[in-house]
Amino acid sequence: MRNLRLLRAAGRRPAAIPPAAPQRFCLGAEPGVVLVGSPNGLVDYWPLHVQVTREVSLTAEGFMPEDESGSVVGIEDIPEQECVCVATAAGDILLCNLSTKQVECVGSVDSGLSVMSWSPDQELVLLATGQQTLIMMTRDFEPIAEKQIHQNEFGEGKFVALGWGKKETQFHGSEGKQAAHLSPTSTWDDSRPRVTWRGDGQFVAVSAVCPETGARKVRVWNRELVLQSTSEPISGLEQALAWKPSGNLIASTQEKPNRHDVVFLEKNGLLHGEFTLPFQKGQVKVNELLWNADSTVLAIWLEELKTENSNPSSYVQLWTTGNYHWYLKQSLHFGNMEKNKLVSLLWDPVVPYRLHVLCQGWQYLYYDWHWTTDHGMGQNSQHVANVAVIDGDKVLVTAFQHAVVPPPMCTYELQLKQAVNQVTFHTDPKHSGDMAVLDADNKITVYRYVKDPAIRLGAVGGNGFKANVETPHLDKTYRVDLGSSADEMMHPLGLRCLTWLPDDSFLVVSQDQHASQSVLHHLTAAPHVTGAEEEHLNLRLSVPVDGEVISLCCSPVTKTVALQLADGRILKYLWEASPPVLEPWQSSSGCAVQFPQLCVQTALTRIGGEEVILGLTDRCRFFVNDTEVASNITSFATYNEFLLVTTNSHTCQCFCLKDLTVKALQAGLSSAAVPNSETLRKVERGSRIVTVVPQDTKVVNNYVDLMLMFREAFQCMRKLRINLNLLYDHNPKVFLENVETFIKQIDSVNHINLFFTELKEEDFTKSMYPTPNGSSNAQPRQHLNQKKVNLVCDMMRVAMERIDPEKYCLSILTAHVKKNPPELEIALQKVHDLRGSISPNVTAVSAEEALKYLLFLVDVNELYDYSLGTYDFDLVIMVAEKSQKDPKEYLPFLNTLQKMETNYQRYTIDKHLKRYAKALGHLSKCGPEHFSEFLNLVKDQNLYCEALKLYASSTQEYKDISDAYGEYLIQKQLYEQAALIFARAGIFAKALDAFLSSGSWQQALCMASRLEGGGEQTKTASVAAGALSFQDYEEAVLLLLEGALWEEALRLIHKYDRLDILETNFKPAVLEAQKSQLMFLDSQKTAFLRHKSRLQVVRELKEKASESLHDYEMPNCPELDLFSETSSVVTASDMNSKYSHSNSRISARSSKNRRKAERKRYSLKEGSPFEDVALLEVLGESVRAVENVKDVHILLKQLVLFGFDEQAVGLQQVLEEVLQLMETSIPEIWTPDVQQSSLNPPAVSVPLNTVLDMIISYRACVNLSS
Repeated sequence: MRNLRLLRAAGRRPAAIPPAAPQRFCLGAEPGVVLVGSPNGLVDYWPLHVQVTREVSLTAEGFMPEDESGSVVGIEDIPEQECVCVATAAGDILLCNLSTKQVECVGSVDSGLSVMSWSPDQELVLLATGQQTLIMMTRDFEPIAEKQIHQNEFGEGKFVALGWGKKETQFHGSEGKQAAHLSPTSTWDDSRPRVTWRGDGQFVAVSAVCPETGARKVRVWNRELVLQSTSEPISGLEQALAWKPSGNLIASTQEKPNRHDVVFLEKNGLLHGEFTLPFQKGQVKVNELLWNADSTVLAIWLEELKTENSNPSSYVQLWTTGNYHWYLKQSLHFGNMEKNKLVSLLWDPVVPYRLHVLCQGWQYLYYDWHWTTDHGMGQNSQHVANVAVIDGDKVLVTAFQHAVVPPPMCTYELQLKQAVNQVTFHTDPKHSGDMAVLDADNKITVYRYVKDPAIRLGAVGGNGFKANVETPHLDKTYRVDLGSSADEMMHPLGLRCLTWLPDDSFLVVSQDQHASQSVLHHLTAAPHVTGAEEEHLNLRLSVPVDGEVISLCCSPVTKTVALQLADGRILKYLWEASPPVLEPWQSSSGCAVQFPQLCVQTALTRIGGEEVILGLTDRCRFFVNDTEVASNITSFATYNEFLLVTTNSHTCQCFCLKDLTVKALQAGLSSAAVPNSETLRKVERGSRIVTVVPQDTKVVNNYVDLMLMFREAFQCMRKLRINLNLLYDHNPKVFLENVETFIKQIDSVNHINLFFTELKEEDFTKSMYPTPNGSSNAQPRQHLNQKKVNLVCDMMRVAMERIDPEKYCLSILTAHVKKNPPELEIALQKVHDLRGSISPNVTAVSAEEALKYLLFLVDVNELYDYSLGTYDFDLVIMVAEKSQKDPKEYLPFLNTLQKMETNYQRYTIDKHLKRYAKALGHLSKCGPEHFSEFLNLVKDQNLYCEALKLYASSTQEYKDISDAYGEYLIQKQLYEQAALIFARAGIFAKALDAFLSSGSWQQALCMASRLEGGGEQTKTASVAAGALSFQDYEEAVLLLLEGALWEEALRLIHKYDRLDILETNFKPAVLEAQKSQLMFLDSQKTAFLRHKSRLQVVRELKEKASESLHDYEMPNCPELDLFSETSSVVTASDMNSKYSHSNSRISARSSKNRRKAERKRYSLKEGSPFEDVALLEVLGESVRAVENVKDVHILLKQLVLFGFDEQAVGLQQVLEEVLQLMETSIPEIWTPDVQQSSLNPPAVSVPLNTVLDMIISYRACVNLSS
């Protein structure tokens, strides 16, 4: 969807015009040199200097007649030999040295020469003689071969005959048998051979008039002049011939009965495509066809057939192709003046889009084009996305707001009277769809939008469809009057860079008579004349520009106009000033801006609040003002504060320029983007940005303010393939508060299910869609103790059940399945409930439909297992029938289960599903006869803790399970845990052995006293431990309980056989200690969090203060960095007067006063100078205070020993939370800067090792309460 836009156009004529008219020219090896051949000789012409520097006369040497009747048939610059090769019609081949003006004849052909053509590598030269022969020679003019042009053989590439007969005898349609007979060439054909080389120089094609039929044939020869192929008979084939440099097609022209075509031939001589010229048959003749260097543009030199009253007009047309359609992109009209008649034209071999033209009056012209996309820009969402494509005398307009179709398809066409050369859109944002068209006659046609609700769109073929879309209508046609006289030299494409300003005036650029100057014309509409077919544009102002204007751009926001010159300088045109003036574009630093290299695309935008000009070269270098920010950009587009670019790595990247700097943009373009970031997307190879459709993205970029417009946001996100998690992640609080609104606005079960399926736990505002430039708009998370997916599913499920459970039945099932872990049993139960319910609602979902949908979400085998786990055999059969299972497999199993007792049946099902914990629960209800099976299952699956919860501690089953559990722990060498389990179950003998193995002598004595008979083992334990004599052992026990010496108190109780104290004092004391520890840990946790939060605030305030004072240095005050924001800034003398005293005062101060002063200095009062130091001290004290409870595992053992499992678990969980909090907070509080800083007082320590030691000692006994 690109057009060719003119970069520069220049016309040169020598100051002293040679007497003879030019005949041919070629480009010199030295840049800027044109070598022109005339009847008198060879001219070395430098257009930049507008003079003929060197001239070699051929008439003086006798190679050309003096009456100027001779002609030059070929000219080629040979830089390696420092000479120019010239071929004359008389048959001479000459080498002319322009420096010495010597002429050497290296060969001569008596019959004369009609063509001399050098290969692209200048290794070979092909000559066509007057005797219709071809001579191939080397660069040293040594003959290789000579052949007759007209050959009877087809060539080496002859086709294999399949016996289908000759073409003359085949069916030719409505043309009849006359189509088999070739018509001779046109009367205007000069009958001279035409030669064209393939781009790689391996083959050469020759077109010549067949003497037998009078029609032209094209033959392809190789470098050894061996015939390869001959074209099929083509009636009306004309003289023009050009081989595409890429090598796949040979272009020529053909005159048909009702039209004039450009046709393409393959190397084998067969036709391959065509397109029709926009002229009537017999109106024009095609002199030459020329491909540019990269095979993208075909230039056609046409000339009107002579008329009796006037000279014929000359035209040059530039054609391009895309999607198998040929477009006429540029049309140059040279008029019918004799001096404007074209002599020759050439494409530049180095610059692909530069065309050189030489006219009869020695006028040399050259044109530079580049590719551009003409699209509307502004804020009017109805017209801003229009893109215009030039196609001859039509403009194809595609409204991307309504239809995304590739050309040549379009939304509508604009038909003009002349071929179009340029299209521009209005720069006023309110009228961004209005267009101005510059045609080949330098007339400007204006189209404005007028609403027409009955426009028929033809983008999809057929008769099209009607849509409520606005289309532009012809408003006015202006004739541009620049005050030039009619006698001046015609200059095609004399106006370029057409720009439509917001005040309805126009800017155009023309070339001054001087080579290096342009003129900027400001045009305004003349007063309307009644009855006039076309109106005039008056010249308001002409501003000479010292340099060639290459491009011109206007910002629709700031209305700034910027001009780029050929040397890279940027000028600003102040068109609103009185009078308008040109001034250099300056950056914020006051320096003039100049692009280091010519840019073919420019645009104005703002970066960090400063208006800058963006430029992109044809070599993918991207500039912001004069700074190169990237070297791999293939295209870019701007909209508001956003910049979009495509790169050579086939990606599209988006940047927000609002708060961005040029350095940050440069870094963003040079570094790899974050994985899965939506600021970068992969695109197809070679993709370029065409335009931006703002209405669709406005909802996305600005839906922060339209959060409650869920429907619009949802539809836009689906269309642009934006992850739907953003609906929640952007503002969780707003989403959860408006769940019902979300459901009602979406109002689609399928869309709600789509939202459920995309839900993920990650926060997409941090991963895939981070805020631009690293700024944070993160909203506070609600319900931190719940997972995101489960929370959203529960909230939406409750809302849907409240609104209409029948309508949203499938979405409710999706909510159950999406949770982690999935609630498949609940979902299955709801499906089962549907079987027995009959709803009058026609939109209600049946059980079969619900089950089918559930099977779509979940694997059928997994769903079968879950249905079996509900113990509902009807539901199991319903699921099994929808699966691929064989009834012979599952029916016998189900029948066997149905015959079992209920509890044993459920045990069997749970064991089959490997739900062993639930299986134990059902098996425990089956009676004592199944206890052995129960115990075996416990041992196999290590389910001792679950098994102990199923029986009372007074039962024999409990004792048997404990015995097995203790033996299991002893095998694991967990003697202390095993002893506790034995002791709880009353197995004192094994408990004694276990305590002895663990080294718990006090607990061992307790167990020994509980054993009846006091055997030898008991005596040994008593002797080993020693005896303690108390006059009042009850008082001793109470003192031990008060000091939390639980094990010693327990030993005395058992020693004196006062087990009653266990109930009256010991157990209450243990429970009271548990409550006290809970309160202590809770208070420490609260204080720790409060001080940690305050420390973060103080550090942020101090950082802001240091930023504001970074240029201010305070002498003799090393504690400056410790000041908080709220504290007052004091001078050095104030600090010294506050904290420094005389030596006598210091010596007289007591140690008590010094400590008091230090405490006052490190105060927790908000705003104190050393508040952060005081906070560090308090946080350290909190950690050290928690260290005192590191022996809590002894209390946990006592709680477990006497069956207070719930209290033990509660204490364990709270201690785990506090330790985890302190462990994760250490890097945040005691940062490396704090630990290494010499400014911190020595009193502030980092209790890192303390916390780690506590965690290690705690985690060594966390399994006790299990």
